Order: sequence, then structure tokens, then C-alpha cells
Amino acid sequence: MAPTRDYTIGNALARRDFLRMLTMGVAAGAVARGAIPALAGTIQLPFANGARRLQAFAQKRPLILLRTRSPLLETPMAVFNQGVFTPNDAFYVRWHLADIPTAIDINTYRLRVFGHVNSPIETDLRSLVHDYPAFEIAAVNQCSGNSRGFFNPRVPGGEWGNGAMGNALWTGIRLKDLLAKANPRAGARFVRFNGLDKGTQPNTPDFLKSLELDHAMNGEVMIAYGMNHQPLPMLNGFPLRAVVPGWFATYWVKSLSDIEVLDHPDDNFWMKGAYLVPDTPHFNMKPGQAGVKMVPISTMGPRSFITNISDGAALKKDRRTNISGIAFGGDTGLTDVMFSSDGGRTWRQTRLDRDYGKYSFRRFQIQFTPVQAGGAVLMVKAINSNGVEQPMEPNWNPSGYARNVVEQIRVRIV
Repeated sequence: MAPTRDYTIGNALARRDFLRMLTMGVAAGAVARGAIPALAGTIQLPFANGARRLQAFAQKRPLILLRTRSPLLETPMAVFNQGVFTPNDAFYVRWHLADIPTAIDINTYRLRVFGHVNSPIETDLRSLVHDYPAFEIAAVNQCSGNSRGFFNPRVPGGEWGNGAMGNALWTGIRLKDLLAKANPRAGARFVRFNGLDKGTQPNTPDFLKSLELDHAMNGEVMIAYGMNHQPLPMLNGFPLRAVVPGWFATYWVKSLSDIEVLDHPDDNFWMKGAYLVPDTPHFNMKPGQAGVKMVPISTMGPRSFITNISDGAALKKDRRTNISGIAFGGDTGLTDVMFSSDGGRTWRQTRLDRDYGKYSFRRFQIQFTPVQAGGAVLMVKAINSNGVEQPMEPNWNPSGYARNVVEQIRVRIV
């Protein structure tokens, strides 16, 4: 399978099969309002007040529960040791507004494209599958607040561990093909996404996110109807969601209802007042610092994680141990993952496994033979194709966004 490729769902049978899966997804994905998910144990995340319950929702295995309504569900780190692509039933969940769609009838569902265009569109799901060239790309979806629980001093918001991320093979259509049919007028500047989730109070701002038109038309931004060769789970945005490779997930609007072309910058609350970061290296500032320019968060930085060894594990002296994990380059490809067994004083290059595309997770491997008993600090550091590498010191900002510090695994050599 190529990392990124065009293809067409080539015959009527294939189209019918996929649409049948979508229809089945509606029934399987229905999330009962007010239902109490099944308790499935507990887990301890590695920071203060890190005790969490594991609970199962519709179409999901037991995941780490941060909130029930709207659901915030985190992927346990052990899942990332199982492969490059995060299974749909283990993929993390993050919604902004409490009234989320719980069932969608694809026979009546419509997607609108309107605004500063010459030819407004209102299309059903069948037409999107049939009438546009299909597109496939592997890409990491990561919450802006992933790893917020590690911030020190602590900040408000969902206290995620490192599992508010996932990698999938997304199938759908290029946004530029849909916009080309709508034919933006001269002066069009931004493209704004709106989903079906709503606030429970009349004054709650609708969740709207925008991209500059040139970005929306770059051939990578897409409208996805498939995830790892299956329809999107209801909790991950069924039946359609935006996919913005290399950018944080706040722009990946779920359960799309409207795409509006604007002739002016978008000044809605979620662009102007929320998801802002310091306009500084690594989005870093000091607690209490004033006068810092804030800008909308956008692209991700590189990250890497050892996944086959947990913090506190015991390794045998003079016995070769395989160290492996996942890494990604953020907004571009991954060039190297470096490994240190001495707390970052020296580094060795790891072996990278198969490349599924520049926005995807990639597995790495290295052999490590401890020669001295006692404690050791294992680290990995990702470097992307722009030469950007993970910082050794953690960033801090008041919203707890964009952490990508070099992670540490403390082990005992016995």
C-alpha cells in the first residue's frame, strides 16, 4: 500500500459495499443520550492526580475516561505498541460542545458548501462517494492539549496523558475538488468548517474553525468518510470530518454539516479567542508573563515515544534488549529518531521501519545492552525533515498546548 495515493472506488459493487458499511455504521454507532458507559477498571497516569477510570462507549473498547459529556476518552499508551495505525475502537475522542450527534441517517444527511462562491453545493453522502475522485492519506490526529497533565505549574483543561493522539489511514475526497465545483469567487480568502455538535446553552459559541483558502486547496486537506478502511466511528465524526494533515486536531472538525467560503478573516470565538499560543519558539512563556503576543495554534512539532518499555521497568544487565516505539515529524516528514541511554549525554541513531507518508506515525527500533547495574534514563528524540528536533526542556503556556519535549523512561538495570 502506498503511503499516499489516489484511487477510485472503481465499480458499482464496491460503491454499494462501502455505502452499506456506512449505513451499518449508523446503527452500530448510535450513542444513547445519557447512557452510563460500562466501568472497565482503572489506570494511573504518570503525574499528580493521574488516577483514571477505563470505560467503554459504543464502538470503543475501554479507554481512559476524562469526561463523560461530551466524551473525552484517551488511548492507553500500550495501544501504540501494537502497530503504526491506531485501531478505530481505541482512537481517542475529543468533542468541544456537549450536545453531540448520536445517530445520523445517511438518507437525509446533507453537506452544504456556500458563502463566497459562484455555485453553492448541497450534496448527500452517496454523491460524495460516487462523484469525486477518492483520496487516501496516513496522518496523525493529535489534540492541541495532548500531554497537558504534565505541565508544571498545572493549567486548566482536560488533564490528558500522552494518549490524546492517533494515527489512521483516512479515505475521502480532496477538499480542493469540492471547492472547485463550488467555484470560489474572486476575493475568497478563508474556508470555515462547521459540525453538528451544539452547546446546551443559547449563548454557547458554535464550534467553527477556518483555514486560509490556499491551505484548503493544497491537495492534502480532505473530507474523510473512511478511517482505516472502515466508516468513521460515531464518536470520531461520522459520517464526514475534516482532515488537516500536520495541523493540530482542533481544525479537524467532526460530523461536518457546512463548509463556508469567506472573503474576510474569521473572527469567531474559536479562531480569535480560543486555541491561542505564544508566538515564541516552542510556544513557550513563563507563568504570569505579560505582554506576550498570542496567535492561533496551527502546526504540530515532532514527537517520539518508547512504547515497549514502561517507566520503572527492570532490564537485565549484559542482556540485549530491543527498544522500540513510534515517532512522527509533525507538519512534515520524519528524518531520524535518536536514542540515549544516559539521560541525553550521548545519542545513537535508531532504525526506522516502513514509511507510510510524511504525516504518519513511524516505528523505530534499536538494540540496547546495559553494562552497569543501577538506574538508567532512556530517551528518544525525533528530528523532522525541516531539521526541527524535540526540545530537551518542556514548554509552558497557560492553555497547556503543544508539549513535545523529549520524553524520559526511567528503568532499573539488575
